[in-house]
Amino acid sequence: MPAANTKIKKVVEKEEIKVSNKAKPEIKVANQRSGPLTDPDLLEVLVAEDFVSVADQKKAQSYLKERRGTLADFLLSAGILNRDLLGQAQAEYYGVPYADLNTNKPPTELVKKIPAEIEHKYHLVPYREDASSVLVATTAPWETAWLAEVRKVFGKKSVKVAFSLMEDIEATLVVNRQALDTQFTKIIAEEERIAPEIIEAIFNDAIVNRCSDIHFEPTIDDVVVRFRLDGVLQSVGRFPKKTYSNILNRIKVLSNLRIDEHSAAQDGAIRYEGEDGNGADMRVSIVPTMEGEKIVIRLLSRYVSGFSLADLGLSDWNRSIVADAASKPFGMMLVVGPTGSGKTTTLYALLKMHNSPTVNITTIEDPVEYRIAGVNQIQVNPQTNLTFAKGLRSIVRQDPDIILVGEIRDQETAEISVNAALTGHLLLSTFHANDAASAIPRLLDMGVEPFLVASTLELLIAQRLTRKICEMCRVSEVIDKKELVKKYPKIAPYFVTDKVTLYHGRGCELCNQTGYHGRTAIFEMIQISPEMEDLIMKKASSKEIWSLARSQGALSLFEDGVLKIKNGQTTIEELLRVAEPPIG
Repeated sequence: MPAANTKIKKVVEKEEIKVSNKAKPEIKVANQRSGPLTDPDLLEVLVAEDFVSVADQKKAQSYLKERRGTLADFLLSAGILNRDLLGQAQAEYYGVPYADLNTNKPPTELVKKIPAEIEHKYHLVPYREDASSVLVATTAPWETAWLAEVRKVFGKKSVKVAFSLMEDIEATLVVNRQALDTQFTKIIAEEERIAPEIIEAIFNDAIVNRCSDIHFEPTIDDVVVRFRLDGVLQSVGRFPKKTYSNILNRIKVLSNLRIDEHSAAQDGAIRYEGEDGNGADMRVSIVPTMEGEKIVIRLLSRYVSGFSLADLGLSDWNRSIVADAASKPFGMMLVVGPTGSGKTTTLYALLKMHNSPTVNITTIEDPVEYRIAGVNQIQVNPQTNLTFAKGLRSIVRQDPDIILVGEIRDQETAEISVNAALTGHLLLSTFHANDAASAIPRLLDMGVEPFLVASTLELLIAQRLTRKICEMCRVSEVIDKKELVKKYPKIAPYFVTDKVTLYHGRGCELCNQTGYHGRTAIFEMIQISPEMEDLIMKKASSKEIWSLARSQGALSLFEDGVLKIKNGQTTIEELLRVAEPPIG
């Protein structure tokens, strides 16, 4: 779509942003500016403004009719629009400028002028300021409740409004959050409701920063709070140990655990709703240590359930392989990798492809990590003897079209899963294996018959997570191939030119000076061809399976990672941390 791409290019290349003065008689601006933009209205705008073709409009209308996803899900996953084009289209709908916070970052000192609680409550950020006016970027240009607060800060200056995407506003607001240590000091000094306020500060900070885990680690004198951010633990604050007992008891109460139990491990769950609309489902684990009870909380942030295949880091080639396998009416797809490699997120993205009123989707999980509207989700419960195997037997009698099994752990579950895939169901599951090729021998070792595996397995996906280079501070450097050979001998053979361009993050406030922000996955995929079926029937080794997959065009985890290095998505250090070059 050349017209739309030209339009957005002009917007992002200019430092100043302007409202398009193009006439739009076909858009009812007066009605549409009064509230949130609906999918049908957005589609109308996109067509009227030549962002999408009439043919794409028909595809989108069919998607909205048959699926439970959003228009944005379809447009982004199908590659019809990128996020900036989507943001520009919504800005035109509201008749305001589009503030691309990802490309043109507002000055930190400007962001910090408005109190953080106001910015988070109304999802806004000051974008530009001059002698007479200030431009405020927000996700809700029709709102006016925040105007009085902003005018308190900027006095008589004219307040103008721009539209920006929620993700970009949240990323920008990270710089305006007080350090947890600072928040703890203030809360403790006030000596009122210390436990609830400290817990809320920690939870909100973890959610905004998209952390996966919170650690409360008691020492002799104090308690250290650490977040696992993009797969790496970081200390974020500490508070006196004398306040810990109240905090510990408060978390136990929220998790429905016994507050009088201090010598045994306990597991619970919290459904947290923050005041600013942020929330998360949390799994709580408490274990006794020499210095006191340690708490680890896994955050199952709800934004992950909105992921589509386009968000996972799949290349166009791999995405087509996955979409082809997932479109089949029956068979089995397995995602393999260690704990914390993003397997469940991939499975949920696959479920989202099929989620519609005409499809019966049922899952059995331990635990149910992300709630999806329209999907029947069952929680494993050993206390009631509801295991994966027993639950799966019941699911098969529930007339399902698609079944998700959280994990294949034993022979019984494996056999029922294979039989379900054989009898007309599409079955998705995870499996612990180091790579895609070794998953097949492991299944056979569990006692599943080779002919059943060969006739049901459609696709094997292995994956790992690497940290992404921060887009706000990413820079490139050109080095000699000889230097690369000397410093990174394992990766040098994958670069053929004398000069090699590499990328890294310099470090900024958004990425907490680490140079990384967010994560992406690297993938390895094996399609089950007739030749692969023959190898499975012969109980071939993982080496033989991988050799055939390579001859049919499969890329290893490491090779997919090299592509992401060349594209500026991650670094050599990150790839070497999670993957090894293939042998042979």
